[in-house]
Amino acid sequence: MFYIEREHIEHIRPSRKKPIFPVNDYLRHYLVKHGREVRLPAGYADLQRFVYSVPLKDKNGRNSLWETVSYDSHDWNYLRESLVRMYAILKTEGDLSFVNHLDVARVDFCSFGNSQPFRIRIVNKFNDNYDHYYVKPADASRVYGLELEHLLSPDRITFLTHSNTLIEEHIPGIPGDVFIKEHLHKQDINPIRLAKEFVKFNERCFVRLLGDMRSYNFIVNVTPDIEDVQYRIRSIDFDQQSYEGLKKLYLPQFFKENYPLVELAQKHLDKSSIAQYQTEERTLMAIRLVSSRYRVKELLDIMHDDTISKPEKISQLRTELAQYFQQPVFTRANTMGQLVKTQLKQTLRKNLLFIPKSKSRFDD
Repeated sequence: MFYIEREHIEHIRPSRKKPIFPVNDYLRHYLVKHGREVRLPAGYADLQRFVYSVPLKDKNGRNSLWETVSYDSHDWNYLRESLVRMYAILKTEGDLSFVNHLDVARVDFCSFGNSQPFRIRIVNKFNDNYDHYYVKPADASRVYGLELEHLLSPDRITFLTHSNTLIEEHIPGIPGDVFIKEHLHKQDINPIRLAKEFVKFNERCFVRLLGDMRSYNFIVNVTPDIEDVQYRIRSIDFDQQSYEGLKKLYLPQFFKENYPLVELAQKHLDKSSIAQYQTEERTLMAIRLVSSRYRVKELLDIMHDDTISKPEKISQLRTELAQYFQQPVFTRANTMGQLVKTQLKQTLRKNLLFIPKSKSRFDD
């Protein structure tokens, strides 16, 4: 699968503007039940009332995709306190005993992309240590993507919703495009371990149909190990959960931005090693699926009938998946939620057979 010549990599792009799909009553009930829906003191619409903005430069003095926004004094007094309280709700389940130590250092806005997020920088007034979180519209696609990441990936995700607002924790790491440009060719890189992790990341995205994982939509974490380092690639953008019709958009290996990592895998891994790492990742996903089977089934049952894509995209994806797997069962799916459930069954069924007591009601 990974043996692709550079000239055969297509310049694929997801849709320029994905619509925001509302959170329906069934999904809202799920979020309340599992502690994701809480009352927040401010919402996305409140942050949209900024009066002016200035471009935010990076540490090298170059313009970033972000702008720092400002508010009039009346709105700012209310927002400043609310944003600190929201941080406490996100991080400590509403324990406000330490909020006097915190302040809002900056509010940034990004008009690039679908979610047009606000990034809130919270600073500790005593030691200047800072943290970030994000405020976005509550898009059902993103909510499904965040939940599936929490349940089926190696990493846990903290996010909360309230009405039409979603807040997410900041996921720390080196942005994928920065890592490729500034770190990939350093002497201390372990190319085999990095290539292995990219194969596993590629597999995670395809199994749960998470799209648009171009290099700036994921981060790389580097962890010192006994004698070397380990790598973890993590998604940081989830609004392309099961929206696009083109199958290749769910495989990070096909994006031109990611070709240096594909090339690394092709150089240092043979086909049998790649197949081994793909099987390892599917087995781990199957174990996570079994351990959270009731919650996953509850989520997929809601997703089953929800509208999170367009009919023509659903038709294209089910046709491409049916052809790829030579399984006509995909053609019976009428929604993206049905396709995700069929995809999970198709890709993880063999791995589930080797897990003791793995028979769950997932097949119902």
